[in-house]
Amino acid sequence: MKDSPFTPKFFSILKEGISKEQLRKDVIAGVIVGIVALPLAIAFAIASGVSPDKGLITAIVAGLLVSVLGGSRVQIGGPTGAFIVIVYAIVQEFGVDGLIIATFMAGIILIGMGLARLGNLMKFIPHPLIVGFTSGIAVIIFSSQIKDFFGFPIDSVPADFIEKWKLYALHFGHINWVAVIIALGTIVISLNFHKISSKIPGSIVAIVLSTVLVLFFEMPVETIESSFGEIPNKLSMPTIPQVDFATIQKLIQPAFAIALLGGIESLLSAVVSDGMIGGRHRSNAELVGQGVANCFSSMFGGIPATGAIARTATNVKNGGRTPVAGIVHAVVLLIIMLALAPLAKLIPMACLAGILIVVAYHMSEWRQFVSLLKGNKSDVMILLVTFFLTVVFDLIIAIEVGVVLSSFVLMKRVSDTTTVRHLGNLSQDQDEHVEVLFEDEIPVLPKGVIMYEIHGALFFGAAQAFQDTISRLSDRPRVLILRMRHVLFIDATGMYRLREMITKFNRLNTKVILSGVNKEVMEDLEKGDIYAVLAPENITDSIEGAAQRAAEIIETDAS
Repeated sequence: MKDSPFTPKFFSILKEGISKEQLRKDVIAGVIVGIVALPLAIAFAIASGVSPDKGLITAIVAGLLVSVLGGSRVQIGGPTGAFIVIVYAIVQEFGVDGLIIATFMAGIILIGMGLARLGNLMKFIPHPLIVGFTSGIAVIIFSSQIKDFFGFPIDSVPADFIEKWKLYALHFGHINWVAVIIALGTIVISLNFHKISSKIPGSIVAIVLSTVLVLFFEMPVETIESSFGEIPNKLSMPTIPQVDFATIQKLIQPAFAIALLGGIESLLSAVVSDGMIGGRHRSNAELVGQGVANCFSSMFGGIPATGAIARTATNVKNGGRTPVAGIVHAVVLLIIMLALAPLAKLIPMACLAGILIVVAYHMSEWRQFVSLLKGNKSDVMILLVTFFLTVVFDLIIAIEVGVVLSSFVLMKRVSDTTTVRHLGNLSQDQDEHVEVLFEDEIPVLPKGVIMYEIHGALFFGAAQAFQDTISRLSDRPRVLILRMRHVLFIDATGMYRLREMITKFNRLNTKVILSGVNKEVMEDLEKGDIYAVLAPENITDSIEGAAQRAAEIIETDAS
């Protein structure tokens, strides 16, 4: 029996069976990914303005549920850098309690999107928009780490990008060079340790080295303990957030932003991993799984989660091919949290800043950014507007404006492909290089009959141009044939313009004939009550039928 689009991949794979060899590879990959995820979970939480344990909780709870209930074989779920901007803004305005409620609401929205089969629509988000806000997020992550990178004595960093850099400028005389050395060392180790060992993450090596140095030499730098206190080494009992209508109204916009960004990133990660293993994810099941994961993450006090591209790629590269690897990764993080949380509080903040700057570098997609700048003007505009709004104003606004702007650009491009051109007899007007079969030739049209052919979509973006072209006829014909064999679709605006044009010609005693209307367009015309302005016999299947009908009208008028 074929699995439904909502069946989690884990269940399908269990039915197929997992070999002992593959199970061994998945366990090894899960352990490695769990170790890789540890510093990132802590760093993302701190950068988001919440305590480090919330990042671990999210990676454990959401990571487990994404693997069990998601639609991908190898997806690794957890907190990601993309959410830092949204989460930080929500915490600043609504507090941690508001963030938990917004995350829960986002989970419900994601479940609804999956059940409504909107997973397939996510692929229509334009690439320049994704690169624009992703690069913008990278810049924001980088700027958020300047305080800890330089060890500035700043109690609170403003959320606003410009105000943040103004404050940094005032403190450049108070650089803590020990913090700078630790941060730079972390960056160098994180970027280059793979040359020594591909199995041990460079970030873990940097954390161990910097923590040992700070502890034994009592270096004067901020640590997690001095900034946030103890890291809890247990999971609290889950509680369902109390949500009323007033709260929903207040948090609905950030909740939708979390859901949209989470959906885009998780499906993007799933597509990337499919390309790496030759698999095929279930997009709607993935959205449902992500939704459930976010609901439970918030119930345990966590933050938003989604598919993490870097951790998923690490999973694949280390042999992970089933959701067992993601489950093991969550279990490894749970064990680390229960056993090593007291030691994690000693990690220097400068080390985490270095790790996040490396994350920002990888997120920046600067090569794609530069490549898109060489493209057409519309794509460049979408890229730069989305990037600018993300950095200077707000990610939510950037996504909203980017989607609207992309839609307008698309409509403009589609409308530009819609043409209305005058035709005589095809045998006379046809380009000499284009092959024409006898049955495709238009017979000689009677005197007083003219013909126009419409190519493309007759929708609201092109409807006015269509009406203007037809209305500019210098001579009023007795019959106007509209050849519509290449009309892809017609919307309500196109239908309105067509009816309006036919009504106008009826008043001028010019008969209109529609030729070659396809089945789908014909259904739309009937729903639009086309017969109220056009006789049924004036809609023909072929151009031969239209020419014959035109001759009958001319003959009738003559008699």
